Amino acid sequence: MAFIYYGQGVSSLYGDFVERLMSQLALRGTEITHQNIGDASSRMDVRHTGEEGHMEITVDRENVRVSYTVDRERKEVKKGIAGAIAGAGLGGLLGGIVRGDRDVSDVIGGALGGAAAGGAYGAYDGYESSREDRTAFAEVLAQAVKDVEDELQSIIEGQEEAREALRERGRQKREEDAARTEELRELLEELYGDLLAVQEEVEIAAAEGQDVKKSRTRTDRAETLYQEAEVALNDGNHAIVKAKAKAARAMVDGARELLDAAE
Repeated sequence: MAFIYYGQGVSSLYGDFVERLMSQLALRGTEITHQNIGDASSRMDVRHTGEEGHMEITVDRENVRVSYTVDRERKEVKKGIAGAIAGAGLGGLLGGIVRGDRDVSDVIGGALGGAAAGGAYGAYDGYESSREDRTAFAEVLAQAVKDVEDELQSIIEGQEEAREALRERGRQKREEDAARTEELRELLEELYGDLLAVQEEVEIAAAEGQDVKKSRTRTDRAETLYQEAEVALNDGNHAIVKAKAKAARAMVDGARELLDAAE
């Protein structure tokens, strides 16, 4: 007889499932031998309060499948045979003996063969009582699987919450970076407008015969700083953008002051 249970949605933690299930069973008095533990399939023999069987733990899509197969016991076969003879072969047995036309061994052999062929072993009280004993471990296994499933589901939920928290922090950082980028872009646009205005003033002053060498040096440097700030903005280096823009602003203001002083 086989019993099958599923650990729902925990195949991603298969190795942990196997270890925890074995620990749970050991705590419940189960002897585990002949272990063959794999990455997606494991097999072992188990013994619990006289009940013996084989257990297989495999990955089944998102679930973990636990299959427990019970070993048959000799006492069942004996009881089953006795029941088969008493229930199915007794009439033939007595009839053959009374008539004297069949050997006793032939009659018993026929009764046993018929019982085996018809699956009679499982139809008598000997099997039924033993089956009740065997399901005791199946109940233990069912509870252990459920306990492990609950533990791993809690872990998975915690992991998902942690991942969601990271995703949320990531979204917040992207939003903050986008807002900061837009703020700096507006700063550079304003700077560039002022730079163009001063450059025009420098050219006009030069056309009027003024000495604009120092003013032009400052506007040229301001333009270089502006271009470097734009590159930093495209690279997402906000600190460099702010520093370059501040320096460029100082050059623009200095150029304008020189022009004002020359008038």
